[in-house]
Amino acid sequence: MSRGRSVAMPNDVIFPLEGKRVWVAGHRGMVGSAIVRRLASEGCEILTAGRDVLDLERQSAVEAWIAKEKPDAIFMAAAKVGGILANDTYPADFLYNNLVIETNIVDAAWRNGVGKVLFLGSSCIYPKFAPQPITEDALLTGPLEPTNEWYAIAKIAGIKLAQAYRKQHGCDFISAMPTNLYGLGDNYDLNSSHVMPALIRKAHEAKLAGADSITIWGTGTPRREFLNADDCADACVFLMKTYSDFEHVNVGSGEDITILELAELVCEVVGFTGQIAKDTSKPDGTPRKLMSADKLRGMGWQPSIALEDGVKSAYQAFLSANPGS
Repeated sequence: MSRGRSVAMPNDVIFPLEGKRVWVAGHRGMVGSAIVRRLASEGCEILTAGRDVLDLERQSAVEAWIAKEKPDAIFMAAAKVGGILANDTYPADFLYNNLVIETNIVDAAWRNGVGKVLFLGSSCIYPKFAPQPITEDALLTGPLEPTNEWYAIAKIAGIKLAQAYRKQHGCDFISAMPTNLYGLGDNYDLNSSHVMPALIRKAHEAKLAGADSITIWGTGTPRREFLNADDCADACVFLMKTYSDFEHVNVGSGEDITILELAELVCEVVGFTGQIAKDTSKPDGTPRKLMSADKLRGMGWQPSIALEDGVKSAYQAFLSANPGS
């Protein structure tokens, strides 16, 4: 298929999911589980395989599983993910694990005639100093943020892999690039979590301990965009059904706030009334990372969960997952 415009006009379904066998790879993760929830209303048969059943890092196992289960469509939500500290500490893991998972699934999907594949990337694929808001064509126009370049390179490879199989083999493989996600099923381990769940846990524990303050990394000035995982899942299902083209698509809220503003919002929701200290010896990361939402909005999709409402639901999910804490 050419690089021209998508053959789908806004809301036109070109790949209906009803009656199809749909595999959500990575169904136990935050995004994967959200996609499973969203697919419940699509009238499709949802396929899942836990690590005890299928090792995505073993090519022969992936090929055998896809050949046996015969999915019609695949959502590639499986990945090794983490925040700045995890990315900076385990660069080999983040590069190798993600490269292997995506190459195994994409190649096996082609070999077994899977009708459609959606690869999920990350906003960190874009250059550190890309013009804001970041449009899809900013990919590969400048150097990456050094603290997570290993993960970013793996995700860029995933986009190019989908494009390569589309170009060479005519596969209907597409890519979506979510912004910073949060929500039900998030990771609250302070050694490997992203900023939103880390702040929720810090504020909650500080409230319980009666602490005077919590500490955030860096200056608090970097601006970040956030999207609830359930909104992301809805966008992914929308793209699976309506989009078929070469270029990846940004999936975001179209709005950003500073890390300090986010910390203040989280503290308000959690009920922590202490101070917010800044550890300026820690890295800020990219100064600003706001993706353009114009392409996806032009197709007829927009998010429905406001940030404050999303933080409230995320905190309730945290409390449910950590009773008595």
